[in-house]
Amino acid sequence: MRWGLTLPLPLTPLAQHEDLVRRAEAAGYTDFWSGETNGPDGFTPLALAAGWTSGARLGTGVVGVFQRGPALLAQQAAALADASEGRFVLGIGASSDRIVEGWNGIPFERPLSKVSETIDFLRPALAGERAPSGFKLESAPPPVPIVLAALRGKMLRLAVEKADGAFTNFLPLSGLPQVVAGIEGAKEGFELLCRFFCLPGEREQIEPVARFMFSSYVTVPVYAGFYRWLGHGDAIAEMCEAWEAGDRQRAAAAAPWNLIEEMFILGTPEEMKARLQEFVAGGITLPILTPITTPDKLGDLIEALGPG
Repeated sequence: MRWGLTLPLPLTPLAQHEDLVRRAEAAGYTDFWSGETNGPDGFTPLALAAGWTSGARLGTGVVGVFQRGPALLAQQAAALADASEGRFVLGIGASSDRIVEGWNGIPFERPLSKVSETIDFLRPALAGERAPSGFKLESAPPPVPIVLAALRGKMLRLAVEKADGAFTNFLPLSGLPQVVAGIEGAKEGFELLCRFFCLPGEREQIEPVARFMFSSYVTVPVYAGFYRWLGHGDAIAEMCEAWEAGDRQRAAAAAPWNLIEEMFILGTPEEMKARLQEFVAGGITLPILTPITTPDKLGDLIEALGPG
């Protein structure tokens, strides 16, 4: 069984990651997958981890296709595949309208087509062949699997048709069967990855953080659409309305606790690992953990949540 950890680690400068990454690989983590929101980019933490690890797989989870041209994506993927001696997986996705259009000023148009066209460019380019635009890498890298960020419907089908795996996020346990149904007919070896935010402690300790995180993410249009697709439109309606009105406090208060409990991994390390195993039993082939705690406790929590 594969077991992943998100890089960069919360509240931890990249210069302080080496010891934690080495501890995680020694504790049995098989994968390190980067996140890319408003912290470090998706490639730099993995480039560093390539030198700190010996066997772990390294993946972008995920980088956006709007913010980078396809030739640059191919170059970055090839460089990491080379540096890691073939341990790299390229995870790509459309990102979100908030990041693409709101933060970067790039029109968020036809995301499904943009992702599909990018894969069609990357497949020949990463094989050392000439891409449709005429671009050709100087030399072919080791094989680079492609994983596609896919929450629902057409994007899940595109992942099945053109990618080697699908990467989901902010998934409540009750929604897992619907996502698994969306990848029906996938080829043998197809992966279903999911990032999990792990908050240790009792409810009164973690509830403010969990409510803020849930309300700030699930009000993003692509995630709100995901939750409506899962049948939770009524449950998130007040929260989304409050967020749109600029009332962050009311939005957090309106976040449905039953869905927070389904989506976040909460409790003691033993309870968290038991809940993660429920997701694995339901079809997640690679859980990717984001442990959320203070820096002084981070190393111990990473080890406590390890696959052993």
